[in-house]
Amino acid sequence: MLRRFVSHSFQATRITPEKLSLRFCLSIRVPTIAESISSGKVVGWTKKVGDTVSEDEVICQIESDKLNVDVRAPAPGVITKINFEEGSVVEVGTELSTMKEGEAASAAEVPAEPKPEAQAQSAVAAPKAAPVQAVSAPPAAAAPTALRGADPRVRSVRISSMRQRIADRLKASQNTCAMLTTFNEIDMTPLIELRNRYKDEFFKKNNVKLGFMSPFVKACAIALQDIPIVNASFGTDCIEYHDFVDISVAVSTPKGLVVPVLRDVQNSSFAQIEKQIADFGERARSNKLTLAEMTGGTFTISNGGVFGSWMGTPIVNPPQSAILGMHATKKKPWVVGNAVVPRDIMAVALTYDHRLIDGSDAVSFLVKVKNLIEDPARIVLDLA
Repeated sequence: MLRRFVSHSFQATRITPEKLSLRFCLSIRVPTIAESISSGKVVGWTKKVGDTVSEDEVICQIESDKLNVDVRAPAPGVITKINFEEGSVVEVGTELSTMKEGEAASAAEVPAEPKPEAQAQSAVAAPKAAPVQAVSAPPAAAAPTALRGADPRVRSVRISSMRQRIADRLKASQNTCAMLTTFNEIDMTPLIELRNRYKDEFFKKNNVKLGFMSPFVKACAIALQDIPIVNASFGTDCIEYHDFVDISVAVSTPKGLVVPVLRDVQNSSFAQIEKQIADFGERARSNKLTLAEMTGGTFTISNGGVFGSWMGTPIVNPPQSAILGMHATKKKPWVVGNAVVPRDIMAVALTYDHRLIDGSDAVSFLVKVKNLIEDPARIVLDLA
């Protein structure tokens, strides 16, 4: 005999088209940028409400004080809502937008793009987005424009997160370091002759150009190992000595200066250094460097010579204790033996934290670099 069991606790619910569509709505949130970064600025939407997106397609960018992060669509579909305008500061995990999953979403199913007022109300209703939106709203930025509006030659441009970060770090360095700079001049003629003699063969073998950075990186690595206090930094109630050499190289980009790090250069060849610098430069200009690649470093090299600088005093990059500034090579009269001859001369500057590094150590370091560059065979033959 068959018995029928009926669950009296079951309640039927009618599924409306609106509720059904929610099953296919995806929330697009601010991704994790880095362990030390909790927020960023929306700097560009590549899509608007109603636009179709493919899986992993970039829909906007989030700018932090160190790098930009692409926000990508998690699946194919259509953008249904955008919660923040460009320039808004958003926290990691905040919902940026929503999308309807499915490649064939019809235009009728996508709501019209809300007006700015509606977007503001929606942001206020969200518990996390509300305070962020309030902080990021930049009405004050319009004031200078209004005051100077009579002069069309004056433009007010919102400062980027990266530029603000650069400003903060440089001022912090100035406030905390007892910076002092020592100078010297290097006869580049032997290195230039070596480069001219082997550059074609070097390129044919390694598929990268032989520049001046790799010899300077290697010379600095040797000098840093010989004079380890220049490679050290302040810790908490101690001095931290590094038994490795990680050199940060300053790379200029349209958005500002970045300093990716060459790791363990004491073990790297000229070709390895040149390849990594070329790769850093290319990816820095296309905003593809990772935060890990720009973190750390025990010493920095900045080459203002590529822009024609004859002399300058670089600023220490905390928590590092020293930075070497390279400059343009100039033809100058130079005493060799008892004769005055034309030579290719580069001025170099070492800025250091005088709280940690004595002047004698700084000068000894710079003279060591000078001697190695003026006799580059000693680097190649490991006779330093």
